Amino acid sequence: MKIFIASDHAGYELKEFLKLAFEGQDIVDLGCESNDSVNYPDFAHKISQEVLKDTTYKGILICGSGIGMSITANRYKGIRAALCSNKELAKLSRQHNNANILVLGARFIEQEQAKNIVDTWLQTEFEGGRHEKRVELIDLG
Repeated sequence: MKIFIASDHAGYELKEFLKLAFEGQDIVDLGCESNDSVNYPDFAHKISQEVLKDTTYKGILICGSGIGMSITANRYKGIRAALCSNKELAKLSRQHNNANILVLGARFIEQEQAKNIVDTWLQTEFEGGRHEKRVELIDLG
């Protein structure tokens, strides 16, 4: 599974930590490159576009709160970006919503907590079944 990761300046340090924590996985860093101020929508657009190219691709977006990244990514039809602050939400976002982008708020979670959230999210499969129709209804409109 290819995993794209990106952050704004507020999420830069957490992004770098996660890249090291998941070294050996197929992780592609799409920016940003430092703590210098950047515009978070630019990175949400990059990740969303990459994830839409192949249903096996996943994305991780990180900003200060996670809210801006979530709002931007979810404007794309076919993207289901889930802002998760604990392992339980990460698990449910995959099982029930088939989330293809995980969003983290760097100012609200510790690095080890983020690692556990990402690990849970990557290991959890979509349950399908009764959830399949609900996920299909997301993109209507």
